[in-house]
Amino acid sequence: MRTIRLAAASATALGLMLAVGCTTDTPTESPDDDTTTTEESGDEWFVQAEYDEQLAQRDIEPEGDPATPWLQAIEPEWVDTTEFAREGGDATVCFSNASISNPWRVTGWITMQQQVEVLKESGDIGEFRSSDAGDDDEQQISDIQAFVDSGECDALIISPSTTATLTPAVETACASGIPVIVFDRGVNTDCAVTFIHPIGGYAFGADAAEHLVDNLEPGSKVLALRILPGVDVLENRWAAAKEIFGDSELEILGDEFTGGDAAEIKSIVTQYLQRGDVDGIWMDAGDGAVAAIEAFEDAGKPYPVMSGEDELSFMRKWEETGMTGFAPVYSNFQWRTPVIAATMILAGEQVPAEWVLPQDPIEQDELADYLERNADMPSLHYAKFGGEDLPGFPDAWRDR
Repeated sequence: MRTIRLAAASATALGLMLAVGCTTDTPTESPDDDTTTTEESGDEWFVQAEYDEQLAQRDIEPEGDPATPWLQAIEPEWVDTTEFAREGGDATVCFSNASISNPWRVTGWITMQQQVEVLKESGDIGEFRSSDAGDDDEQQISDIQAFVDSGECDALIISPSTTATLTPAVETACASGIPVIVFDRGVNTDCAVTFIHPIGGYAFGADAAEHLVDNLEPGSKVLALRILPGVDVLENRWAAAKEIFGDSELEILGDEFTGGDAAEIKSIVTQYLQRGDVDGIWMDAGDGAVAAIEAFEDAGKPYPVMSGEDELSFMRKWEETGMTGFAPVYSNFQWRTPVIAATMILAGEQVPAEWVLPQDPIEQDELADYLERNADMPSLHYAKFGGEDLPGFPDAWRDR
């Protein structure tokens, strides 16, 4: 059985309830024997098979045109959708959104709406209906049921607020006969026609940890800043980082939860600097990264080797300071893919059962290019939003 598991966000990025796929559900055991939690790690959030798969996927060339990464797929297994084919265009596509409660989700939501406009212009979509659950499980369950009961949705896109709690609602939607598309955050069922997400949290966390290991001397001290406990994709990021750090000679001073609050981030970093040196900062999402950097400036300390995210506030500070920075990415352009997938399914075209999108970090030699591309964008924008070719660019994102 193919179990749709949470791979999204952040963080990105990301932000407080990440794109990343924010859920406080207790992790559930997959029916597949190879995805049970490994006893060796002693970590309920670490699954060896998924960790190995995601790290391997970083090096796999995606199928499709690299100029349109939102249409690429890593090792896709194609599924037949002819049962959902309908005559003509003007489909009604419905979208149940967990929230737009952080900058990563706001950026993606703007991108999705712009993609919808293109598909309306082409006649593939007639009406697009959306709901915002405000990160409330019960509200999203009600939203999904309302879409199902209306009988007017030709396809239903769902970005779940949490994993286990939303699973029955997704299953109910599938049972109605509507083609269901899950993206960003996962659920514990394989009933959706496709599950769309970047590679995942393990890849994000490992990319960030490897950056610190590669750029710090043995014995250097690293502070990990985390957003929330009990969030699948964020926990996966930290679980991956612990694996990488465990094989290194770095000293991990601690992992501190910040709630994504800039003042709290600055306070925590300041307290550690008062106790001694901090050589590196690892973050599970880049939201608030600038506050961490400012703590070093206020203390008169050398800038750390640091991982943030592709949020522009961090990237601009990275360039300004000349620090040894790195931006892991939880591909924001994924917000284009679900509405395109909906039109493909309603046309009877094949789609991947699990649509794994590329997730490439931004490194030092790419920093100037991405900053130039996004020069007119606000600080809370995400560099890899992938909407430069959409009709509302740049105003729709700039004037949010």
